[in-house]
Amino acid sequence: MSNPDPTFYRSPGDAAAAPPEHLAYVAAFDPEGAISDAMTVVDVDSTSSSYGQIVGWADLPGLRDELHHFGWNACSSALCHEHHGHDGGLERRYLVVPGLRSSRIHVLDTRPDPRSPRLVHTIEAAELAARAGYSRPHTVHCGPHGLYLSALGGADGADGPGGVALLDHDTFEVVGPWEQDRGPQYLAYDLWWHLTQGVAVTSEWGTPSMIEDGVNAELLLGRKYGHALHFWDLGSGKHLQTVDLGHDNQMVLEVRPAHDPRASHGFAGVVTNVTDLSASVWLWYRDGDGWAARKVITIPPEPADPADLPPVIRPFGAVPALVTDIDLSVDDRWLYVSCWGTGELKQFDVRDPFSPREVGSVRLGGITRRTPHPAAPDEPLAGGPQMVEISRDGRRVYLTNSLYSAWDDQFYPDGVGAWMARLDADVDAGGISPDVRFFPHGADFRGRRVHQIRLEAGDASSDSYCFA
Repeated sequence: MSNPDPTFYRSPGDAAAAPPEHLAYVAAFDPEGAISDAMTVVDVDSTSSSYGQIVGWADLPGLRDELHHFGWNACSSALCHEHHGHDGGLERRYLVVPGLRSSRIHVLDTRPDPRSPRLVHTIEAAELAARAGYSRPHTVHCGPHGLYLSALGGADGADGPGGVALLDHDTFEVVGPWEQDRGPQYLAYDLWWHLTQGVAVTSEWGTPSMIEDGVNAELLLGRKYGHALHFWDLGSGKHLQTVDLGHDNQMVLEVRPAHDPRASHGFAGVVTNVTDLSASVWLWYRDGDGWAARKVITIPPEPADPADLPPVIRPFGAVPALVTDIDLSVDDRWLYVSCWGTGELKQFDVRDPFSPREVGSVRLGGITRRTPHPAAPDEPLAGGPQMVEISRDGRRVYLTNSLYSAWDDQFYPDGVGAWMARLDADVDAGGISPDVRFFPHGADFRGRRVHQIRLEAGDASSDSYCFA
């Protein structure tokens, strides 16, 4: 590839040493469908006069998209597949933004003004269904052969199976389904890979009917939500192995492989265990010619007065942690775990991935605690740390508070609000603390809730690296 984008980094070390981000892109959505969803641009340059403020805004056409896990059209993985060739120069320029409810995908151009992203292409639900057989797009990752788009549902009203569609790097057209042999896999959620080893990993949440109206207690207690990891041949789309984490461990969500291309391990978060309401994080690792997984972090529920609990968890008399996102720093040292139910972000030292050690914690929001942000100490917060994103150098951690509209309403029935926070991280000894100067919230987002964050020039959950 001639003249590669300077934000493509050959190694994790190169990424960490690059200049810090100045902007964050944050998806904002209206669960009621009365106003359009939007891509917001937040100033994250601490030396700027507009630090912590929304400095750009792009309304999207249509209603009830529920913008979710969007990604860049290209990233550092491009340096691993230069021989595939592309029309023109491949650069980190476009944001590919799925609508989880509408199945529509918007492509936004961040050039020439990164503060003014412009809609340049739309993939309609019909195209995704006709060409790939999927609906309800969830997560986008840039990788070899194209853009990989996980999806929860099937086409033409089919509830499943969910899977992965492949989009063209240059035209954004839907190429088709990525899987050539899905084996026993049916439920879908996240996707990532050990890129240089040619291995992909996917996780399981549920089909659209299982999630769109909130947690279904009958399905949960019946152990019907996802509880497995799947390992695949990345090049061929062939299913290789299922690793079941146990049917009591319901909803295996984010997968975070090590960034070091030599490493053969990663972490997956589990929302809850139906026997004791604990949440957990699991380590997957090479085991001979296959893969294995081990629970390495357990987070118990916190006792609570049933009168203070929403109906969905009142019978249990406790607040479950509800691990709904995890993120691994680019140097593979720090793992962050979002406990959306209790309102806590935990920081673990995972240099020994088999024995994580908790070294930091911040409380914001929570079902019963409602811990305020230090910038507004008199304002109780709803929601909790949910989507978490880490700067490439690991020194800044960004949070938003909404999970999925129907689930927000179940666990925070008096309203979840909207807020974004930044934490400063000690990358030497561990420890995290809120930045009192950074707290866009409430009316800043014009009546919308906020979800996924992407950082200018890349972040900890958007890039794969080719060299150690």
